[in-house]
Amino acid sequence: MTVDATSKTRRSRSATLPLTVADAIERQIRDGAYQAGDRLPSLREMADLHKYAKNTVVTAFELLVSRGLVEPRRGAGYFVVDKPPSRSADDEAGSLGRAMDIVWLMREQLKTEPDALAVADGFPPVEWLADVRLDKYHHKVVRTGLGSLFRYGSRFGYAPLREHLVRKLADFGIGAEPRQIVLTHGANEAMDIVIRYFVPPGGKVLVDDPGYYPLFGKLKMASAEVLGVPRLHDGPDLEALEQLLITQRPRLFFTQSLAHNPTGSDLSAAKAFRVLQLAQKYDLLIVENDPLADFKPTSSPRLASLDQLERTIYIGSFSKSFSAALRVGFIACGADLASDLADLKALIHVSSSEYCERTVDVMLSEGHYQRHLTRLRNRLGEATDGARALFESVGAHIFAKNAQSLYLWASLPGVEDSMALATALLPQNIRLAPGRIFSVDTAAISPWSRYNVGAVMDPRFSKALQSALKQLGSPRKPGR
Repeated sequence: MTVDATSKTRRSRSATLPLTVADAIERQIRDGAYQAGDRLPSLREMADLHKYAKNTVVTAFELLVSRGLVEPRRGAGYFVVDKPPSRSADDEAGSLGRAMDIVWLMREQLKTEPDALAVADGFPPVEWLADVRLDKYHHKVVRTGLGSLFRYGSRFGYAPLREHLVRKLADFGIGAEPRQIVLTHGANEAMDIVIRYFVPPGGKVLVDDPGYYPLFGKLKMASAEVLGVPRLHDGPDLEALEQLLITQRPRLFFTQSLAHNPTGSDLSAAKAFRVLQLAQKYDLLIVENDPLADFKPTSSPRLASLDQLERTIYIGSFSKSFSAALRVGFIACGADLASDLADLKALIHVSSSEYCERTVDVMLSEGHYQRHLTRLRNRLGEATDGARALFESVGAHIFAKNAQSLYLWASLPGVEDSMALATALLPQNIRLAPGRIFSVDTAAISPWSRYNVGAVMDPRFSKALQSALKQLGSPRKPGR
């Protein structure tokens, strides 16, 4: 290459780098990582964090200003504007604008980037589920249902699977009949149906805080008033719960008793009894979501097992233990309510997928299912121990130290805003789930993040974490 050609290449790289930086920040703004009114990191912070020349960052920020995404404030820095201009018709959020703080993380989890380490992932590692071998069940499904697989299924869902679920619920201590079970297109559709049935515009609904972020988005879309109940290491804050029941008189409380998302905490038996007492006293209906039931002992405290579906609606799923691609979930509740919810399901989606439901039924019918669960629980226990040791080695504060959990909710020394940590890890192709996403108030600064215990055992994470903590001013070597 000639001197002129080399010089031209260098000029080209120096010209495109600010554009690359600006594009990366714009994506974060549009995906909700930076909210309206948020201050961007300073020029020096950005330059030091990513090892850019200061002029590169200055040019990138000027590009963002010219795009109408940020505004400079004299002596204060650069801030995200209240209403960034629409990029194109395809990217307009429409009515989803009310839930854009939720959608960005859902987009991240739906991406399939082979080189990215999804520490933010809500699912077990693929290798944990690979032994399920979905391909080997197809011929059995087709053979047992050739006539019906070309038509819509029952509004309640595939009857043999509902009968299987009666036995599965009995293992948890929940008594139910097939007519009390409605199969759904995953647990998320189950929650959507419940919201449509019970929550009018402006209706007051209690949720765990921090809690399951897609639920918050669904409730915002329904124009509900979302009220957060602080989550403690052993369940909801009972004093705060009762105060909200007295002052707000909500009808519903959505909660996760076991393997709570995002904290990984479990409801204690004592609190479970007290929650049900409060529900009885204040006429509260509890929606208990249990997506990781297969990862927990059957004897673990569940509100539905104590209440026997009197004041509880129990939601389950096979997405975490079998495959998210199957999209099979269910609602268990009183028989009259189940009939109403099945009618609503028929109006919205006609029916759920009988093919997928037959697949799950075949899988449950084989002895391989119990062996698969045993392996899952063993892997989860090992990963939980390893992840906890890793975080303790860097001085992290772990919210709940249960025997096993897919999630660890942790804060790191010197990190007051986990969004800064997420930003520091992005250039190393590691996706983090910062705490504010799981809060009812997504503008609140949080030092916490949710970590997938399977993902953090990847050697890339420990190395990247050390680098990020060093950049953020909190270095600590493992084992100290």
